[in-house]
Amino acid sequence: MLCEECKERPATVHITTIIKNQKSQVNLCEECAREYQQHWGFGFQPDFSIPQFLAALLQHEAPEIPTGRQEGTGPGCRACGLTYDEFRRTGRLGCAQCYNYFGDRLEPLLHRVHGVSRHMGKVPRRAGGTLSTKREIEQLRAELEKLVASEEYEKAARVRDRIRELEKKVAGNTEK
Repeated sequence: MLCEECKERPATVHITTIIKNQKSQVNLCEECAREYQQHWGFGFQPDFSIPQFLAALLQHEAPEIPTGRQEGTGPGCRACGLTYDEFRRTGRLGCAQCYNYFGDRLEPLLHRVHGVSRHMGKVPRRAGGTLSTKREIEQLRAELEKLVASEEYEKAARVRDRIRELEKKVAGNTEK
């Protein structure tokens, strides 16, 4: 796709605006996007990266306070040696084990970035049966708590029974 402004260079910057429920999109090359930025005053950053974003968030994090815990203390990740200070500086984890090693400190960061710290997106089809059922159970448990709190016991009993049905279904799938 070519830049809509100069019609010469490839469009690498895509700007979407929504004003009064009217969506418009402009596709620009980096050079035209800089001019667009100067004219309209929006924050264009062609070198944006997720690690830079995370590092910027972590720079404003409170200094680490020793907790006396075994997990997550010491020189760094047991698998790759990455320290939390290095992660704070770069915004990149060293290996898959870092998620477990720094988990208690990553959870608030994930919650801050995504609004939740657990993945709530789509479920792969081949794993979808059990996972979607477990997710439904979680939702029903939250609904059950609300019903009990509002003293709607008959509805709560029906929800409880549905939870039991689903739990039996999950237990049957895991035994296979």
